[in-house]
Amino acid sequence: MEQFNRYFIETIKNRYAKFDGRASRSEYWFYTLFYLIIAIAVGMVDTAVVNPMLGIAPEQAAQGGILQFILALALLVPSIAIGVRRLHDTGKSGWWLLIGLIPIVGALVLIFFYVTDSQAGSNMYGENPKGV
Repeated sequence: MEQFNRYFIETIKNRYAKFDGRASRSEYWFYTLFYLIIAIAVGMVDTAVVNPMLGIAPEQAAQGGILQFILALALLVPSIAIGVRRLHDTGKSGWWLLIGLIPIVGALVLIFFYVTDSQAGSNMYGENPKGV
């Protein structure tokens, strides 16, 4: 529960749209893990409760539900912001996030950047978050 509060809730509350600075690997990956867990739970609620109440057919529900859309929209900005801060931590510009628009290769390049260790010491984006 401590990691959930530290890496997910604090990121949303205090760094919702903060694109400057750096994010450690653990901050990025814990945020991503909790986002995924919440998205799965919301998807199950959508499928089991909301879609039947709204009369949405199962084949239409495969495209996503109302709650999934609201969650994705609410967490779009902090997800982009933490991705940019993670790239800053590896010494890359936040504009590298756009490489994800290239199918398959772009996602693989971003995953490589996200698993790369932090740049030692401070860089042009700030102090190393490992020292914090």
